[in-house]
Amino acid sequence: MFFFSLSLRTRPFLWNISYKPKRTMATKVHAVAQTGFGTGTNDLYDRARPSYPSQSIAHIREVVKSPAPLNVVEIGAGTGIFTRALLAHPAWTADIHKVKAIEPSAGMREVFSKTVADDRATVAEGTFNHTGVEDGWADIVIIAQAFHWCPDYDSASAEFARILKPDGATVCIWNLEDRDGAGWVAQLRDRVESHEQGTPQFRLGLWRQAFDTASYTKLFQPPEEKEWTYHLPGSVEICVNRAQSKSYIAVLPPVEKAQVVEDIKAILAKGDGKVWMDESQGLFEYPYKTLVVVARKNS
Repeated sequence: MFFFSLSLRTRPFLWNISYKPKRTMATKVHAVAQTGFGTGTNDLYDRARPSYPSQSIAHIREVVKSPAPLNVVEIGAGTGIFTRALLAHPAWTADIHKVKAIEPSAGMREVFSKTVADDRATVAEGTFNHTGVEDGWADIVIIAQAFHWCPDYDSASAEFARILKPDGATVCIWNLEDRDGAGWVAQLRDRVESHEQGTPQFRLGLWRQAFDTASYTKLFQPPEEKEWTYHLPGSVEICVNRAQSKSYIAVLPPVEKAQVVEDIKAILAKGDGKVWMDESQGLFEYPYKTLVVVARKNS
Protein backbone atom coordinates (compact mmCIF):
# COMPACT_ATOMS: atom_id res chain seq x y z
CA MET A 1 0.00 0.00 0.00
CA PHE A 2 1.82 2.98 -1.21
CA PHE A 3 1.31 6.37 -2.69
CA PHE A 4 2.47 9.16 -4.85
CA SER A 5 1.57 12.82 -4.46
CA LEU A 6 0.46 14.62 -7.58
CA SER A 7 2.17 17.72 -6.26
CA LEU A 8 5.48 15.95 -5.62
CA ARG A 9 5.19 13.57 -8.58
CA THR A 10 6.58 10.66 -6.59
CA ARG A 11 5.30 7.44 -5.14
CA PRO A 12 7.24 5.94 -2.22
CA PHE A 13 10.72 7.28 -2.60
CA LEU A 14 13.98 6.43 -0.92
CA TRP A 15 13.99 8.46 2.22
CA ASN A 16 16.11 8.46 5.34
CA ILE A 17 17.43 11.19 7.53
CA SER A 18 20.28 12.05 5.18
CA TYR A 19 18.68 11.18 1.87
CA LYS A 20 17.13 13.88 -0.31
CA PRO A 21 14.62 12.35 -2.73
CA LYS A 22 15.03 13.32 -6.36
CA ARG A 23 11.84 14.77 -7.80
CA THR A 24 11.61 14.96 -11.54
CA MET A 25 8.82 15.32 -14.03
CA ALA A 26 9.46 11.80 -15.28
CA THR A 27 9.41 10.11 -11.87
CA LYS A 28 5.92 9.34 -10.60
CA VAL A 29 6.53 5.97 -8.98
CA HIS A 30 9.80 4.99 -7.34
CA ALA A 31 11.30 1.85 -8.84
CA VAL A 32 11.20 -0.04 -5.53
CA ALA A 33 7.48 0.54 -5.13
CA GLN A 34 6.58 0.31 -8.81
CA THR A 35 8.13 -3.13 -9.12
CA GLY A 36 7.80 -4.39 -5.56
CA PHE A 37 4.09 -3.59 -5.31
CA GLY A 38 3.37 -3.66 -9.04
CA THR A 39 1.03 -5.85 -11.04
CA GLY A 40 1.94 -9.48 -10.55
CA THR A 41 3.01 -9.12 -6.90
CA ASN A 42 -0.40 -8.42 -5.42
CA ASP A 43 -1.77 -11.95 -5.06
CA LEU A 44 1.26 -12.86 -2.93
CA TYR A 45 0.82 -9.67 -0.92
CA ASP A 46 -2.82 -10.50 -0.22
CA ARG A 47 -2.01 -14.09 0.69
CA ALA A 48 1.05 -13.37 2.82
CA ARG A 49 0.17 -10.25 4.80
CA PRO A 50 -1.73 -10.72 8.08
CA SER A 51 -5.10 -9.24 8.94
CA TYR A 52 -5.66 -7.13 12.07
CA PRO A 53 -6.55 -8.05 15.67
CA SER A 54 -10.27 -7.93 16.36
CA GLN A 55 -9.73 -5.73 19.42
CA SER A 56 -7.91 -3.09 17.36
CA ILE A 57 -10.80 -2.86 14.89
CA ALA A 58 -13.29 -2.64 17.80
CA HIS A 59 -11.17 0.18 19.26
CA ILE A 60 -11.39 2.10 15.99
CA ARG A 61 -15.19 1.79 16.10
CA GLU A 62 -15.17 3.54 19.48
CA VAL A 63 -13.37 6.50 17.89
CA VAL A 64 -16.38 7.37 15.71
CA LYS A 65 -18.65 9.94 17.37
CA SER A 66 -21.38 10.31 14.75
CA PRO A 67 -24.36 7.94 14.69
CA ALA A 68 -24.71 5.09 12.22
CA PRO A 69 -24.95 4.54 9.30
CA LEU A 70 -21.31 5.48 8.80
CA ASN A 71 -19.30 6.63 5.79
CA VAL A 72 -15.74 5.31 5.79
CA VAL A 73 -12.85 6.40 3.59
CA GLU A 74 -9.96 3.96 3.55
CA ILE A 75 -6.84 5.39 1.92
CA GLY A 76 -4.21 2.92 0.81
CA ALA A 77 -6.71 0.09 0.81
CA GLY A 78 -4.33 -2.15 -1.11
CA THR A 79 -5.77 -5.58 -1.84
CA GLY A 80 -8.55 -5.13 0.71
CA ILE A 81 -7.08 -6.95 3.71
CA PHE A 82 -8.24 -4.34 6.23
CA THR A 83 -11.44 -3.59 4.29
CA ARG A 84 -12.59 -7.19 4.53
CA ALA A 85 -11.85 -7.30 8.25
CA LEU A 86 -13.75 -4.05 8.82
CA LEU A 87 -16.83 -5.09 6.85
CA ALA A 88 -17.03 -8.42 8.69
CA HIS A 89 -16.32 -7.15 12.20
CA PRO A 90 -19.33 -7.39 14.56
CA ALA A 91 -18.71 -3.87 15.89
CA TRP A 92 -18.89 -2.45 12.35
CA THR A 93 -20.86 -4.61 9.96
CA ALA A 94 -24.34 -3.38 10.84
CA ASP A 95 -23.25 0.27 11.09
CA ILE A 96 -21.49 0.81 7.76
CA HIS A 97 -23.25 2.71 4.99
CA LYS A 98 -20.42 3.02 2.49
CA VAL A 99 -16.68 2.36 2.32
CA LYS A 100 -14.83 4.39 -0.28
CA ALA A 101 -11.48 2.69 -0.74
CA ILE A 102 -8.71 4.76 -2.33
CA GLU A 103 -5.69 2.99 -3.85
CA PRO A 104 -3.23 4.22 -6.51
CA SER A 105 -1.95 0.79 -7.56
CA ALA A 106 -3.89 -0.74 -10.44
CA GLY A 107 -2.69 -4.22 -9.49
CA MET A 108 -3.89 -3.84 -5.94
CA ARG A 109 -7.23 -2.42 -7.05
CA GLU A 110 -7.68 -5.46 -9.27
CA VAL A 111 -7.17 -7.84 -6.36
CA PHE A 112 -9.37 -5.66 -4.14
CA SER A 113 -12.22 -5.93 -6.65
CA LYS A 114 -11.90 -9.73 -6.63
CA THR A 115 -11.63 -10.19 -2.87
CA VAL A 116 -14.01 -7.58 -1.41
CA ALA A 117 -17.44 -8.96 -2.22
CA ASP A 118 -19.63 -6.34 -0.59
CA ASP A 119 -21.85 -3.81 -2.36
CA ARG A 120 -21.14 -1.23 0.32
CA ALA A 121 -17.47 -1.00 -0.72
CA THR A 122 -16.04 0.64 -3.82
CA VAL A 123 -12.43 1.17 -4.84
CA ALA A 124 -11.04 4.05 -6.87
CA GLU A 125 -7.71 5.48 -7.87
CA GLY A 126 -6.41 8.25 -5.62
CA THR A 127 -3.71 9.34 -3.19
CA PHE A 128 -3.36 10.77 0.30
CA ASN A 129 -3.47 14.29 -1.14
CA HIS A 130 -6.10 13.69 -3.83
CA THR A 131 -8.81 11.28 -2.66
CA GLY A 132 -11.57 12.47 -4.96
CA VAL A 133 -14.02 12.28 -2.03
CA GLU A 134 -16.49 15.12 -1.61
CA ASP A 135 -16.22 17.67 1.20
CA GLY A 136 -17.43 16.53 4.62
CA TRP A 137 -18.51 13.06 3.48
CA ALA A 138 -16.55 10.81 5.83
CA ASP A 139 -17.27 9.93 9.44
CA ILE A 140 -13.79 8.42 9.62
CA VAL A 141 -10.66 8.12 7.47
CA ILE A 142 -8.71 4.91 8.02
CA ILE A 143 -5.20 4.22 6.73
CA ALA A 144 -3.98 0.65 7.25
CA GLN A 145 -0.32 -0.24 6.77
CA ALA A 146 0.28 2.75 4.50
CA PHE A 147 0.74 6.19 6.03
CA HIS A 148 4.53 5.85 6.29
CA TRP A 149 4.62 6.14 2.47
CA CYS A 150 3.04 9.61 2.50
CA PRO A 151 5.37 12.13 0.79
CA ASP A 152 3.58 15.33 1.88
CA TYR A 153 2.14 15.17 5.38
CA ASP A 154 0.95 18.78 5.41
CA SER A 155 -1.23 18.57 2.31
CA ALA A 156 -2.43 15.11 3.32
CA SER A 157 -3.63 16.45 6.68
CA ALA A 158 -5.50 19.22 4.88
CA GLU A 159 -7.12 16.63 2.60
CA PHE A 160 -8.20 14.47 5.53
CA ALA A 161 -9.78 17.47 7.25
CA ARG A 162 -11.56 18.45 4.02
CA ILE A 163 -13.32 15.12 3.54
CA LEU A 164 -14.13 14.54 7.23
CA LYS A 165 -17.30 15.62 8.98
CA PRO A 166 -16.82 18.14 11.82
CA ASP A 167 -16.61 15.41 14.49
CA GLY A 168 -14.61 12.99 12.35
CA ALA A 169 -11.20 11.43 12.87
CA THR A 170 -8.32 9.95 10.95
CA VAL A 171 -7.00 6.62 12.18
CA CYS A 172 -3.75 4.93 11.16
CA ILE A 173 -3.11 1.27 11.95
CA TRP A 174 0.01 -0.82 11.44
CA ASN A 175 1.06 -4.42 12.03
CA LEU A 176 4.73 -5.20 12.58
CA GLU A 177 6.66 -8.31 13.55
CA ASP A 178 7.67 -7.96 17.21
CA ARG A 179 11.45 -8.20 17.36
CA ASP A 180 11.23 -8.24 21.17
CA GLY A 181 8.97 -11.29 21.11
CA ALA A 182 11.62 -13.85 20.12
CA GLY A 183 15.25 -13.97 19.06
CA TRP A 184 14.42 -15.49 15.69
CA VAL A 185 12.07 -12.59 14.88
CA ALA A 186 14.81 -10.04 15.56
CA GLN A 187 17.22 -12.05 13.40
CA LEU A 188 14.69 -12.39 10.58
CA ARG A 189 13.93 -8.68 10.62
CA ASP A 190 17.61 -7.78 10.65
CA ARG A 191 18.17 -9.99 7.61
CA VAL A 192 15.19 -8.69 5.65
CA GLU A 193 15.49 -5.03 6.65
CA SER A 194 19.07 -4.89 5.41
CA HIS A 195 17.52 -4.50 1.94
CA GLU A 196 15.24 -1.52 2.73
CA GLN A 197 17.32 0.84 0.57
CA GLY A 198 16.34 3.85 2.68
CA THR A 199 12.60 3.53 2.01
CA PRO A 200 10.41 5.27 4.62
CA GLN A 201 9.38 2.18 6.55
CA PHE A 202 6.92 2.38 9.44
CA ARG A 203 9.53 1.23 11.96
CA LEU A 204 11.60 4.39 11.36
CA GLY A 205 8.84 6.66 12.70
CA LEU A 206 9.27 9.31 10.01
CA TRP A 207 5.47 9.42 9.73
CA ARG A 208 5.38 11.18 13.11
CA GLN A 209 6.53 14.33 11.30
CA ALA A 210 2.91 14.69 10.19
CA PHE A 211 1.87 15.83 13.66
CA ASP A 212 4.15 18.87 13.52
CA THR A 213 2.92 20.23 10.19
CA ALA A 214 0.95 23.47 9.98
CA SER A 215 -2.18 21.80 8.62
CA TYR A 216 -2.20 19.09 11.25
CA THR A 217 -1.69 21.40 14.23
CA LYS A 218 -4.38 23.76 12.93
CA LEU A 219 -6.96 21.13 11.98
CA PHE A 220 -6.45 18.17 14.35
CA GLN A 221 -6.01 17.42 18.03
CA PRO A 222 -2.81 15.81 19.36
CA PRO A 223 -2.62 12.15 18.36
CA GLU A 224 -3.68 9.29 20.63
CA GLU A 225 -1.96 5.89 20.48
CA LYS A 226 -2.79 2.36 21.56
CA GLU A 227 -0.74 -0.79 21.01
CA TRP A 228 -1.46 -4.51 21.17
CA THR A 229 1.10 -7.30 21.56
CA TYR A 230 0.10 -10.82 20.51
CA HIS A 231 1.15 -13.71 18.32
CA LEU A 232 -0.09 -15.22 15.08
CA PRO A 233 0.43 -18.72 13.71
CA GLY A 234 3.76 -18.95 11.92
CA SER A 235 5.43 -21.49 9.67
CA VAL A 236 8.42 -21.56 7.37
CA GLU A 237 6.15 -20.92 4.39
CA ILE A 238 4.35 -18.04 6.12
CA CYS A 239 7.61 -16.36 7.13
CA VAL A 240 9.16 -16.76 3.68
CA ASN A 241 6.08 -15.50 1.83
CA ARG A 242 5.64 -12.57 4.19
CA ALA A 243 9.24 -11.52 3.68
CA GLN A 244 8.92 -11.82 -0.10
CA SER A 245 5.77 -9.66 -0.05
CA LYS A 246 7.84 -6.68 1.07
CA SER A 247 8.54 -4.28 -1.80
CA TYR A 248 12.27 -4.10 -1.24
CA ILE A 249 12.58 -7.90 -1.25
CA ALA A 250 10.35 -8.33 -4.30
CA VAL A 251 12.69 -6.17 -6.39
CA LEU A 252 15.83 -8.15 -5.60
CA PRO A 253 17.55 -10.15 -8.35
CA PRO A 254 16.54 -13.85 -8.25
CA VAL A 255 19.87 -15.07 -6.86
CA GLU A 256 19.86 -12.48 -4.07
CA LYS A 257 16.21 -13.17 -3.25
CA ALA A 258 16.92 -16.90 -3.09
CA GLN A 259 19.72 -16.21 -0.61
CA VAL A 260 17.31 -14.24 1.59
CA VAL A 261 14.94 -17.21 1.55
CA GLU A 262 17.71 -19.63 2.49
CA ASP A 263 18.87 -17.35 5.30
CA ILE A 264 15.32 -17.10 6.66
CA LYS A 265 15.04 -20.88 6.65
CA ALA A 266 18.34 -21.13 8.52
CA ILE A 267 17.17 -18.62 11.12
CA LEU A 268 13.95 -20.58 11.62
CA ALA A 269 15.81 -23.90 11.82
CA LYS A 270 18.00 -22.47 14.58
CA GLY A 271 14.80 -21.16 16.16
CA ASP A 272 16.08 -18.89 18.93
CA GLY A 273 13.11 -18.37 21.25
CA LYS A 274 10.71 -20.31 19.02
CA VAL A 275 7.53 -21.45 20.77
CA TRP A 276 5.72 -24.31 19.06
CA MET A 277 1.94 -24.24 18.65
CA ASP A 278 1.79 -27.56 16.78
CA GLU A 279 5.20 -28.98 15.96
CA SER A 280 3.71 -31.85 13.95
CA GLN A 281 2.15 -29.26 11.61
CA GLY A 282 5.18 -26.98 11.65
CA LEU A 283 3.26 -24.17 13.36
CA PHE A 284 4.86 -21.84 15.88
CA GLU A 285 4.06 -18.52 17.53
CA TYR A 286 4.84 -15.49 15.34
CA PRO A 287 5.10 -12.47 17.70
CA TYR A 288 3.42 -9.30 16.43
CA LYS A 289 2.45 -5.81 17.50
CA THR A 290 -0.33 -3.58 16.20
CA LEU A 291 -0.32 0.18 16.67
CA VAL A 292 -3.37 2.42 16.26
CA VAL A 293 -2.93 6.21 16.07
CA VAL A 294 -6.02 8.41 16.26
CA ALA A 295 -6.15 12.02 15.05
CA ARG A 296 -9.43 13.73 15.92
CA LYS A 297 -10.50 16.69 13.81
CA ASN A 298 -10.92 19.98 15.64
CA SER A 299 -14.55 21.00 16.05
